[in-house]
Amino acid sequence: MSSIRISRTHGTTVKKAKEAVESIAAELSQEFDVTYEWEGATLHFRRSGVDGTMTVGKKTLDIEAELGFLVSMLKPKIEREIHRFCDEQFGPEA
Repeated sequence: MSSIRISRTHGTTVKKAKEAVESIAAELSQEFDVTYEWEGATLHFRRSGVDGTMTVGKKTLDIEAELGFLVSMLKPKIEREIHRFCDEQFGPEA
């Protein structure tokens, strides 16, 4: 298994950050059949070959995912897309 761990800062409220995370989760759900649910400030997501969380803090967004063997070959592309999403929603990484 391969892992992704990304921590990004955000300069918005927790509520707005959660709305942004909800937006991407809904998009992933529709496009890639990802299921997700919130537990407090942590969004748990899953689909065949991927299991992870997105945790919204006061100033950070922490993303963790475990990738199965086949999906692990897409790790660089997945990481690029996560960074692109964060850049679009929260601005470039400092």
